[in-house]
Amino acid sequence: MINCVEGISFERFVEYHRDRHAPLFSSIPEVQRCVKKYTVSHPVPVEGYPSPAYDGLTEIWFESREDHNSFFASKNYKELVSPDEVKFIHMDSVAIMVTDEKVVF
Repeated sequence: MINCVEGISFERFVEYHRDRHAPLFSSIPEVQRCVKKYTVSHPVPVEGYPSPAYDGLTEIWFESREDHNSFFASKNYKELVSPDEVKFIHMDSVAIMVTDEKVVF
């Protein structure tokens, strides 16, 4: 879960996340080798629900912990993708959760 950097509108944040960062992320070869699923999501207003705590959510699915570790240790992630994140993400707001999914139904 992420929030946008100070001075960027929510609309600009969404545009950058979807139309610039996501294609950059998807362009590195490690994605084809290591990533099972990659999504970016942004809240929409719904009457009766509280205001969202975050401006966006990124999900990155891996087949294994080894794929996870390999991806984030890669030169392309460290030199191309990670530096782009600070352009639109307020890094102090980032909440990260690594999980093992249990499908219930």
